[in-house]
Amino acid sequence: MTDRQYTEGIGIRVGDFELHPGGAAEFGYDSNFFRRADSEDPVGSLRFRITPSFSLSTLGPQRSHASPDTPPPDFAFRAGISATYNEFIPVSGPDAGKELMSGQRNVGGLLDLQLAIMPQRPWSGNLDASFGRTIAPTDQGFTEESFNRINAAAGGDIIWTPGGGLLDWRLGYHFNGMIFESGQFQNLTNLVHNVETRGRWRFLPRTAAVYDASLGFLSYPDGNKSGHPLRVRMGLNGLLTPSLRVTALAGWGASFYSEPVDGSDFDSVIGQLEVKYYLSTPQSQDPVANLPLPSISAGFIRDFQDSLIGTYFERDRGYAKLTYFFGGRMLLDIEGGVAAIIYPDIPSNGFFAAHSGWTDIRVDATALGEYRVMDSIGINATIRYNANISQTSLVVSEGVNSLQWQQFEAYLGARWFM
Repeated sequence: MTDRQYTEGIGIRVGDFELHPGGAAEFGYDSNFFRRADSEDPVGSLRFRITPSFSLSTLGPQRSHASPDTPPPDFAFRAGISATYNEFIPVSGPDAGKELMSGQRNVGGLLDLQLAIMPQRPWSGNLDASFGRTIAPTDQGFTEESFNRINAAAGGDIIWTPGGGLLDWRLGYHFNGMIFESGQFQNLTNLVHNVETRGRWRFLPRTAAVYDASLGFLSYPDGNKSGHPLRVRMGLNGLLTPSLRVTALAGWGASFYSEPVDGSDFDSVIGQLEVKYYLSTPQSQDPVANLPLPSISAGFIRDFQDSLIGTYFERDRGYAKLTYFFGGRMLLDIEGGVAAIIYPDIPSNGFFAAHSGWTDIRVDATALGEYRVMDSIGINATIRYNANISQTSLVVSEGVNSLQWQQFEAYLGARWFM
């Protein structure tokens, strides 16, 4: 849950700062952590996760009790840190797979920093940085080794908001690095530098014309792969009626790979269309705010992503989502989608033999429910299903890997948030 209204409690005030300690624990079942094909002996396991967390921030508007005439602060700061211990208890599959699963017990974590400079003024800025360790499998054909990786990110934006805020424009730079721990996957380590701009013109109180564009500088230091992905989109985002919101963005994307020279490039239309119906009336005047209201939505996204197999893959995904709150105590969040994952012809590299293009079908569904026992304690349950429907097998150094897999997960958990 990414919205702070659901992830943080009242906190502890210390001078001009808020402290938010927290903790969560989760226990459940994972049918196929390595995402192996049905013919490749999936390993099922019980899984236990525990996550302590802590965040520090300047005073928020609820605690500062600022009046509408009070000038905004010169700076707003937030920092957070968390760690997650993962324990696996294999219960099904071959003995070799169970032994490999037991060896996946590990600790992941995340450190993130955010700084707003001169917020709510005609000229302002944002700085952000994060550093994390991810304990997770891959769905792109590597099923025998740890896929643990370090994710580092940093960036900033300059924001221009003239007049009364009907127009705003942002220009920024962001860095993302994915560093693999296993020597086997060292060639997959990649770095991306992105120059980005986006803006909006609010021509109605809750409706805006929006624009975004980005140019990336992608490199694989040890993998003989580089490119300059470009995306440009524009469209509409906002409320057409008090309860109906539409996001419609269309544009063009191109991958512009310079290496490998025999690789394929994406060069086509990208965009998003989403229709959301609020089950209660939104109150915010911000047309791009993530309003925490009961809603039902459906949409379609077309985009491309850099791929660890070959150059890129295209994703065309339709989805639907329901978010509902019962009496201020019970949260229900259900989302599902189906996507066509389209791979072009791939050249031979250090992992895969050359292969002609193909299309996989990706299915995903998640249901999350949480009950607030107290204002700072929640009990939750999560059910998740993911599947990759594919008839493609790739020749790799360890043999032949099928890209078909399915995974079912079910967890019960609790969290405390101050």
